[in-house]
Amino acid sequence: MAPGGNRGWLLRLVIAFSFAQGAVSMARPAVSYRALALGADERAIGVIAGVYALLPLFVAVPLGRRTDHGRCAPLLPVGVVLISGGCAMSGLADSLWAMAIWSGVMGLGHLCFVIGAQSLVARQSAPHEQDRNFGHFTIGASLGQLIGPIAAGALIGGRDMAGTSALALLVAGAGGAVALTSLWRIESRTTAGSGKDQGERVPVRRILRARGVPAGIFISLAVLSATDILTAYLPVVGEHRGISPSVIGLLLSLRAAATIACRLVLTPLLRLLGRTLLLTVTCLLAALLCAGIAMPVPVWALALILAVLGFCLGVGQPLSMTTVVQASPDGARSTALALRLTGNRLGQVAAPASAGLVAGLAGVAAPFVMLGALLLLSAGVALRARTRPVGESEDAGERDGARPALGRKSGI
Repeated sequence: MAPGGNRGWLLRLVIAFSFAQGAVSMARPAVSYRALALGADERAIGVIAGVYALLPLFVAVPLGRRTDHGRCAPLLPVGVVLISGGCAMSGLADSLWAMAIWSGVMGLGHLCFVIGAQSLVARQSAPHEQDRNFGHFTIGASLGQLIGPIAAGALIGGRDMAGTSALALLVAGAGGAVALTSLWRIESRTTAGSGKDQGERVPVRRILRARGVPAGIFISLAVLSATDILTAYLPVVGEHRGISPSVIGLLLSLRAAATIACRLVLTPLLRLLGRTLLLTVTCLLAALLCAGIAMPVPVWALALILAVLGFCLGVGQPLSMTTVVQASPDGARSTALALRLTGNRLGQVAAPASAGLVAGLAGVAAPFVMLGALLLLSAGVALRARTRPVGESEDAGERDGARPALGRKSGI
């Protein structure tokens, strides 16, 4: 199957990603609640959330190199097994140190799955289909983020917070394992062999110097940090404001539903605004909304803020994937995506740790002000970043920098 052919593989990939991401999205707030029940404070929550991203920092680029010169599909079941095992063992752990370790295993599994899946989308999609296919792929993540918190909120609560949160983690592990059923024949033989003979490895420095790659990495880092801290710290905000876990789960799912809605209408948004303006406006608005979460607003206002915030955050991930893929040198797409994920994980290490420190010093709402500043900076980066459409010359790209790389030619 050549790139741009039958897309049944994409549907199966979205289904698998929905279960894998659903397990992670169910486990992350459950880990926070279980850690609180075991005596953790805001700083300890930040450390545990940061360890989730720590292990992947050391393996992302080697995995990307391997995928550039081999198959993508083997990483997917490995990732699912690590996710499910990390969830289940977090539920069985009885100390904060053990929870941190198994949170790291969960993060490593998520990285394996995402590198394999993103590389598969890049390799099996024609250039003009990449915006659309990455958008559809990330719907799988949003579906998991929609269902996971609702399931966690339904199970967690009552006087036995430690027991109910442990049950939620065990259920998350079982649910994540279902992703294995959708991974059959997901990589075609034609594209599986396309990455084997790429010549010499492209140096990381050359990839990072390609125009569009650094901007895509930073925007992705900012957007994912916002999503991650929302997931980890909204339960803490709820505890301080007297909002029940079930309501917090619904609020997180509302945010995810708005992200799905955004990705379903990404095509007309790109045609209307173009890539640069769309990224700039959504990052700027998300910055203001994150700061708004720090205010002591009623639950209905918090729901409205999270709905609009979720819509804005839905833009950054799929567009940054396509930007990085098409800006990267030939034969280094998976490595470039791995560098993007490394940036994401750096953000996931630094942002929760910083959020824990800020929360300990200035209160649990302060991390959202920090997120607002990060997203404001990403809006400036998006405004300055200009990438070329496929097949267009460097000079033409300079003249038409206001129109983004893929908005006109992607056909989405």
